[in-house]
Amino acid sequence: MTTGRLVYCMGPSGAGKDSLLDWLRTHLPQPCPVHWAQRTISRAATSGGEAHDSVSPQAFAALCNEHAFALHWHANGLGYGLRHAQLAPLAQGHWVLLNGSRAYLPEALARFPDLVAVHITANPQVLRERLLSRGRETREEVEARVQRALAYTPPPGAASLEVHNDGALDDAGQRLLNALENLPGWPRRGGKLSPIAPILSSTP
Repeated sequence: MTTGRLVYCMGPSGAGKDSLLDWLRTHLPQPCPVHWAQRTISRAATSGGEAHDSVSPQAFAALCNEHAFALHWHANGLGYGLRHAQLAPLAQGHWVLLNGSRAYLPEALARFPDLVAVHITANPQVLRERLLSRGRETREEVEARVQRALAYTPPPGAASLEVHNDGALDDAGQRLLNALENLPGWPRRGGKLSPIAPILSSTP
């Protein structure tokens, strides 16, 4: 049986990762050729937000202790986890798309060495303006985030794609969709898989 592949999407605050992934969800051909992994998050669900599995921080900790997650990490005071069932389609030959974390990528790679890391980012000025417009952090804190984003590079050996979300969402979304569709082995319309070729490493 052909083994599927994990597409691990990540990016700094201000890059518009969630908006870009929402765009991708609505523009992928139907029936959808990939499985979207639902995250379990230790925060309440909100109207119009990500359709995640909401649990309390205490419940999240208990799930970790019970080894209920295939992958899990903490960021910005919240716990994020992927239950084993969410990654089970990989063993059935399906591709799985995951909204992940840059800091957790090395651990994800240890579990799934052939994953494709999709780095969604934007130029420093756009990141700075978006973060400042939220009004959640001081200028110093925003600048620290921007500098961390500039310093980030994926681990060596990771098959990676980089998509800049600087302008119109439709433009960035189309670049992301095109990049994914050009990956060796990407499932075609209707969910059929083309033969998997060696890992692609490129930065469009």
